[in-house]
Amino acid sequence: MIELKTEGELAVMRAAGKVVADALRAAREGAEVGTSLRELDEIAAQVLRVEGAKSSFLHYHPRSAPAPYPAVLCTSVNDAVVHGVPTGYRLRDGDLLSIDFGAEVDGWHGDAAMSFVVGTPDERDLDLIATTERALAAGIAAAVPGARLGDLGHAIGEIGRAAGYGLVADHGGHGIGRAMHEAPHVPNEGSPGRGMRLREGMVLAIEPMLTAGGRDDYRTAEDGWTMHTADGSRAAHAEHTVAITADGPRVLTVP
Repeated sequence: MIELKTEGELAVMRAAGKVVADALRAAREGAEVGTSLRELDEIAAQVLRVEGAKSSFLHYHPRSAPAPYPAVLCTSVNDAVVHGVPTGYRLRDGDLLSIDFGAEVDGWHGDAAMSFVVGTPDERDLDLIATTERALAAGIAAAVPGARLGDLGHAIGEIGRAAGYGLVADHGGHGIGRAMHEAPHVPNEGSPGRGMRLREGMVLAIEPMLTAGGRDDYRTAEDGWTMHTADGSRAAHAEHTVAITADGPRVLTVP
């Protein structure tokens, strides 16, 4: 069942989205050469404490995972696409880092992600990140009442494929609200005019994940969470929580 959110409920989700934006900004500011991934996780956890919010990620345990998620932040480096568990790894000059964060306020969730280069960037990484962000913007623009999920997926996939990048198989965005993951699944590829019709009050986490090597397959690390590109190429991830309204898409996870 898909729950259509009221304006009052969207206001609470917006509050959660602001916490997400604050935590992502703080983690990005703290991501310097020599900083450990666990230190970034603590930065994000401190934002939760200060703002009186709960983590959407900590202790999350889907059936596909061998153990509950052990952190508040996902930190995916270089060939890690998503769900990277923070470790003692210290960031190096030129690392491509994707960070993903979710927060809960009064029972409602927000979820967003960003990718950036630590230290000296490689132009190829900047192109990958920029294309991922353009794909996200296209997906958001397609999130209007009366459109279909296929329209949204097509908008994302067309940009990624045109640039020669891969789109991680079997993964995409999701509905979000009282739970971090709700129906429907939001694909990163699709056929225009196909799929579920979007309705005012739906809220979607839209999140393209592009791989530089052009392949869609991946492998899961021994931790049971971190997903790596199968060919070892770098990946980028961008995400926002977006409400579908009569006035157009409303991004809830901006500052």
